[in-house]
Amino acid sequence: MSDFPKFVEFREEGPREGFQIEKKIYPIEERIELIDMLSETGLKRIQVGSFVSPKYVPQMADTGELFQRIKRKPGVNYTSLWLNDKGFRKALTAHEVDIDPRLLFYPSEAFAKSNNNSTSAEMREKQRDWVRLYKEEGYTVDAAYVMTAFGCNLEGPIPQERILDDFRFILQLCEEEDIPVPILVVADTMGWGNPEAVKRMIGALRELAPEARIGMHIHDTRGLGIANVYAALSMGVDMFESSVAGLGGCPFAGHGHARAAGNVCTEDAVFLCHELGIETGIDLDKLIAAAVKAEEIIGVPLMGRVMHTGGLDKYRKSR
Repeated sequence: MSDFPKFVEFREEGPREGFQIEKKIYPIEERIELIDMLSETGLKRIQVGSFVSPKYVPQMADTGELFQRIKRKPGVNYTSLWLNDKGFRKALTAHEVDIDPRLLFYPSEAFAKSNNNSTSAEMREKQRDWVRLYKEEGYTVDAAYVMTAFGCNLEGPIPQERILDDFRFILQLCEEEDIPVPILVVADTMGWGNPEAVKRMIGALRELAPEARIGMHIHDTRGLGIANVYAALSMGVDMFESSVAGLGGCPFAGHGHARAAGNVCTEDAVFLCHELGIETGIDLDKLIAAAVKAEEIIGVPLMGRVMHTGGLDKYRKSR
């Protein structure tokens, strides 16, 4: 029996996650055009870029300029990613960045080392500092992510209990710091998940935190992304992070393939929701147009399906 939500929120990550993985640095004007098109789709949260080291991710070196030049639409949050205090300070001082405080947990020791040059335990303890820093700056934690929730290319399978242990730590930390429980995000960072594993994980997390809102960050690395979205929807998950046209991927995931698929495709997941009668507030046709633009910018065929076929409404109306 399914427990589909009535409304699903999609948080768009293509402009950041999509371009950070590419070896080429694309003209800022093209990325601005894509972000401006996404602003017109009904999406309420768009991750513009990241404030990270230009030495390691040179594709994001002009994130501050992006925030200065995009056309802002009322009601849309324009967010960024940071991994350390320096990046957070840059976000605070940049032009009109919508701060979305997040906590990041790394049950994979290998990925913690690759992505942050830290151990899992060190990353855990750093989250205490983040909570206090956010509070000092007047912010409440929006979401807490447990990465590589189903497995890691660099380390192998990750036991579910290790994932749940991080979520227990999050709940304990919220109680200790007297802050609301944020969105608990199950992140399939490297595309190891399958529908049954997703259902098991969400079910276990609901038992652990029955009142918490649960979100998912799903990668389509091995072609199961949309199936995993369906599985999560059937468990009542109502927030997904996704990328227009399926842009993106993690540069430190060790895939060993230049064009390994990134985040689950936004327009495909939105289409699925609409076909299931779930509202999203998103104009699918405008989203498809943005996906086509993304493919034009990248210059190679991208992973999205609906962007190449269109939805079904025009066929239904013609009958």
